[in-house]
Amino acid sequence: MPTIDLDSSAKAEIVSKIQKYFTEELQHEIGGFEAEFLLDFFSHQVGNYFYNQGLADALQAFEGKIEEFADIVYQLEKDVTSSLP
Repeated sequence: MPTIDLDSSAKAEIVSKIQKYFTEELQHEIGGFEAEFLLDFFSHQVGNYFYNQGLADALQAFEGKIEEFADIVYQLEKDVTSSLP
């Protein structure tokens, strides 16, 4: 599976959120390098779980739409059981 690369602005935003979390929740300040290293670590260690769950959610949504589409198509069917005049 190819790696998921975040663009620099998304990565910077996530790094900032990690730093804010450490400061507010753990009362510990970390620098940008440490936060980026932590992001890379979690991306490699658990990222595939989130990716796979996203795919499963997308597939479930797609299957739901296919069922809706199938119902619409079946509603278009003509009655073939009526008798001749």
